[in-house]
Amino acid sequence: MKKIFLVSLVLFCKTTFAQENYWQQKLYYTIDVALDEKEKMLTGKETVIYKNNAPVALDFIWFHIWPNAYKNNTTALFQQINNDESRKKKLKGKTSGSIEGLAFSVNGAAAQTEAHANPAYIDIIKLKLPKALLPGDSVSISTPFSVKLPEYFSRSGYADGQFMLCQWYPKPAVFDKDGWHEMPYLDMGEFYSEYADYKVNIQLPSDFVVAATGQLSGAELNKYKTIGTANAKDRHGKPAMYSPGDTITKTLSFAANNVPDFAWFADRDLVIQYDTVQLASGKIVDAFSYYHNKKNSLWKNSIDYIKAAVHFYSNAVGEYDYPVVQAIEGPKNNSSGGMEYPMVTLITSPDAKVETLDAVITHEVGHNWFMSMLGSNERMHTWQDEGMNSYYQFRYEAEKYRVNSIFGDAIPEELKKLTAKDFQTTVYNALQNVPMEPAIETPAASFTSSNDYGVVSYVKAAIWMYLLEDAIGQKKVDAAFQYYFSQWKHKHPQPGDMKLAFEKSIGSNLDDFFNMLDKKGKL
Repeated sequence: MKKIFLVSLVLFCKTTFAQENYWQQKLYYTIDVALDEKEKMLTGKETVIYKNNAPVALDFIWFHIWPNAYKNNTTALFQQINNDESRKKKLKGKTSGSIEGLAFSVNGAAAQTEAHANPAYIDIIKLKLPKALLPGDSVSISTPFSVKLPEYFSRSGYADGQFMLCQWYPKPAVFDKDGWHEMPYLDMGEFYSEYADYKVNIQLPSDFVVAATGQLSGAELNKYKTIGTANAKDRHGKPAMYSPGDTITKTLSFAANNVPDFAWFADRDLVIQYDTVQLASGKIVDAFSYYHNKKNSLWKNSIDYIKAAVHFYSNAVGEYDYPVVQAIEGPKNNSSGGMEYPMVTLITSPDAKVETLDAVITHEVGHNWFMSMLGSNERMHTWQDEGMNSYYQFRYEAEKYRVNSIFGDAIPEELKKLTAKDFQTTVYNALQNVPMEPAIETPAASFTSSNDYGVVSYVKAAIWMYLLEDAIGQKKVDAAFQYYFSQWKHKHPQPGDMKLAFEKSIGSNLDDFFNMLDKKGKL
């Protein structure tokens, strides 16, 4: 008993010490942007207040200008896709994109910029500050910008009359205890972004429906709720459709706090569903689903999948902290599955089966925990996001349907008669036989194929976490995640921070378990 007490005391002190020395930057965005549908262009102006919470002064700030990743075949994005035969076909016949018209000012005075030394990184730029930004001080940075949108092939762009506006605005890179994390945009490998508050005004043709990060305000929100409530209640009749006002264009205003990014999606002829999710604390969350108006779409029950996902992750990991949750159906010519952003996710998976659509929506909604509220460095530690999210997605699928997305229709019917626990054990035993040579702790950019990236970051990492569940039980694993979430919500936890939180919750040293992250081959 004394030994256990001493171990717990040491773990508590280590965790407390780590938290006391932690800091992160804070940003405040105001963005006004207009969509030119005909020219496939965005024109806008951005002001970002950058607060330096670091213990050191800053002479410059790296900015991501990621639309330039789509500019030509020499960028890091194109090089990565061209080096992967399974993804190379995505580029065939696609138009390029870019960001132009940048003219940065700092506190109202024109500021100089400098290109990145790597010629493939034309989507990164250094903003030189006129004077050092001291610890605790803030600076106002503004710039106009215009974005030529690419034809949709890697998260951002346009297709089939739909616009996917992702990584579309100038965005400061993360500066943390390890320094600057300026990185090029990649197709295989996601993000690491500073937490920020956003106020975004979007001007576009009045007949578009928009789903975006944050809360919509004004009459447009009331219209979405009225139409969406009717469609959620009557899912078998002719859906109520959005009708625009008398003006040619409209301006929609969105606000979001404590999010690492802002994305928005616009399309016509969308069915809107609306409902609310009541959490255990009594908090009410607005839930929206947006999907194409086509006969016999399985999306007619999508609002239920969104709500179920929020309940599931809130109960297992920690309460959903945002005011709204949304999923929108993407263009039909893309079957990548889905792509998550704070409070909104794009789903491009075919809706051939209820279980498939439910699983994809649940996985992408789950990224509000493992990406948005727990803002780990996905580029360096992809498993902290995708792997932990897949671990919970697999549990959701097993408990609800006795299915697993990796095996799909290959699961025999007799296995579906097992208990959820026995089903999970059988599935994970089978997954252990899938070849997965790279270590879990492999940076996204270091994977040589999308297959390795997928099976290791998503599946091998989920297996790793299931090994812990098998050893200590599901309740203790959930308790560890809940403690981790409570300590690191809206922060940037690294693997060591997760380890300390888990050790504090479980009361045991987890060196051997976390060392498995570096193990190649079978765990």
